[in-house]
Amino acid sequence: MTVAAPTKPQERSRFQEFWTSPATRKLRRNPLAITGLIITILFGLIALFAPLIAKPSGNCLRDLNITSANEVYNPAGGAFWRAVFTPPESCYRTERLSFAQEPSAPSAAAPFGTVNGYNIYYGLIWGTRTALKMAFIIVAITLALGVVIGAISGYYGGWIDNLIQRFIDVLFSLPPLILTVVILTILRARFQSGGGDYDPTLPIIVAFCVTGWAGYARLIRGEVLRTRQLEYVDAARSLGARDPRLILKHVVPNSIAAVFTIAVLDLATVPLTVAGLSFLGLGFESGFAEWGQMIDFARAWLKPEYWYVLVYPATFIVLFSLAFNLFGDGLRDALDPKSR
Repeated sequence: MTVAAPTKPQERSRFQEFWTSPATRKLRRNPLAITGLIITILFGLIALFAPLIAKPSGNCLRDLNITSANEVYNPAGGAFWRAVFTPPESCYRTERLSFAQEPSAPSAAAPFGTVNGYNIYYGLIWGTRTALKMAFIIVAITLALGVVIGAISGYYGGWIDNLIQRFIDVLFSLPPLILTVVILTILRARFQSGGGDYDPTLPIIVAFCVTGWAGYARLIRGEVLRTRQLEYVDAARSLGARDPRLILKHVVPNSIAAVFTIAVLDLATVPLTVAGLSFLGLGFESGFAEWGQMIDFARAWLKPEYWYVLVYPATFIVLFSLAFNLFGDGLRDALDPKSR
């Protein structure tokens, strides 16, 4: 009698392991989180294909070296790839159809109407790219700074931890928005003193990074204090692993889940704050494709007959914030081991 050889268990790919993991299964069963993820992806597609949704015009066409806006629909031409991935600065200037201050109703040329002569549709579509670009840059930098500083503080402890935490206490004692406005005002005066056009992108990023990293550092410190006492860290240390390797390979990867979910939620709040700065006159200059500019233009025309000047920008802002908050809440619940 022959005995059949035991079959080897089929190895699963990393994608299969990820797709069937408890956290992913719980996230997939959360309809609100999936709804937020779908809306987020839609905003990402709008930002990526902004040149195709809101066709460039004027100086943008000139800087793309094309004569017709329809040329951006041709993937075989260089204008398509440049417009999608590296559009010139002039493409971020909201298309201005006239110099009339009074809003005009939605039409074929301006599907969302105009305000101060600016095409609201163009400003919102390209403003989506501005919002996502600023959100990801600011959150990435603040997250990296917070994780590094918080990991050093929690791992080494002692006077290093005490010094870092007291500095964080000083930052927390100041209202974040007020501190951001103060830093941005100082940087704005310095950059404008050199003459030329003022680009607020770098000052805004610096102001947000100075005030935003402390929250991540405080959270990652608490996680590192818990993780550094676990057995596998002691085992790695006994095998001769040095501190940088212990922090980067063993401590931080097992402490970052909670910080990551907070970062997803911050992706929703950063564009709102940037829009608020533009509304206060501290952000992007007039005419730049940014949601705060659209709200600022609508301020003088809050009348029922001009409903479109506020409804469309407010809808974009509310949906954007709602999407990231729904997905962030679902991700936090999925990654929380106590709720599984």
